[in-house]
Amino acid sequence: MKSVIADAQRLVVKVGSSLVTNQGQGLDHDALARWAEQITRLKETGRQVALVSSGAIAEGMQRLNWKKRPSAVYELQAAAAVGQMGLVQAYESCFRRHGLHAAQVLLTHDDLADRKRYLNARSTLLTLLGMNVVPVINENDTVVTDEIQFGDNDTLAALVTNLVEADALVILTDQSGLYTADPRKDPDATLVSEARAGDPGLEVMAGGAGSTLAKGGMLTKVLAAKRSARSGAHTVIACGREPDVLTRLAQGEVIGTQLSAGTMPLAARKQWLADHLQVRGRVVLDKGAVRALKVDGKSLLPIGVVEASGEFERGELVSCVDPEGREIARGLVNYGAAETRRILRRPSQEIESILGYVDEPELIHRDNLVLL
Repeated sequence: MKSVIADAQRLVVKVGSSLVTNQGQGLDHDALARWAEQITRLKETGRQVALVSSGAIAEGMQRLNWKKRPSAVYELQAAAAVGQMGLVQAYESCFRRHGLHAAQVLLTHDDLADRKRYLNARSTLLTLLGMNVVPVINENDTVVTDEIQFGDNDTLAALVTNLVEADALVILTDQSGLYTADPRKDPDATLVSEARAGDPGLEVMAGGAGSTLAKGGMLTKVLAAKRSARSGAHTVIACGREPDVLTRLAQGEVIGTQLSAGTMPLAARKQWLADHLQVRGRVVLDKGAVRALKVDGKSLLPIGVVEASGEFERGELVSCVDPEGREIARGLVNYGAAETRRILRRPSQEIESILGYVDEPELIHRDNLVLL
């Protein structure tokens, strides 16, 4: 068995805060230099690499001489604004030693939720990669709020992987990989060396439903692998403290946990729909509608909807769940929440008599719907 990274030509590498900061005392410049050196080696083999890096807030706190991480959003935003200067300056300096340029790319959820801005971000990143520049990507902490933030850089890295259609995502952390259970609590826990991304059992191992582990941590990494697999990208979760971990992975060595994409890539528009994080509402389908979507590949009609929740407008994204509450699809809805509640369980030919008008016979057209 060889690493799934061995044949990847376009990579997204994510490094967490613990790997780029010096125990909360700002940036670890020696660590950044090591990442730059390894990425340079990858690029010397003809690969393209985008880097998703944490560390801005920690660097800002150090520059501002703050000993304790603030809780106020505006103070965190201020720390991020100051820290971004140090982060990009440090990376540019490290890559310049190897004759490379770095570029700072700051993203918010709104940049990827809006189709036009999504395409603009994609074009910029692909252009930078084509120019042999290393994009250093982070969430734009200076402007984000709870409503528009990605929430963690694992999710951001997965979205970037989809955005640039990378072959693989490498998530580097301070853990060896995914274990069958929490190794701190279970002495029989073993490292999962290989699995299929999206396997529900992985989420249980990592702290999802049925687990006592806290939300976040390894769970966000498993979910990031699931998201990356939608565009056909494999994921490796490995310890960033392993010497030359990136170059060894590229040479085929198996390190950490490999999560392979077991499905064909989604088309670009449907991939965008699947990754649109801000779902505005939810519709519950009956069994017949579930079968029509999953088996027959049909559109969602009002007659197959038994319940609608949330306050969504026409054209916004809604989640489609089965009678047991499992999300099976997402799509752009043709009617707002109030109209949907009036026409659910009714045949499409009655829409006009109920609402006084008809936009579309479908609640969600198949072209605007993606199965999950």
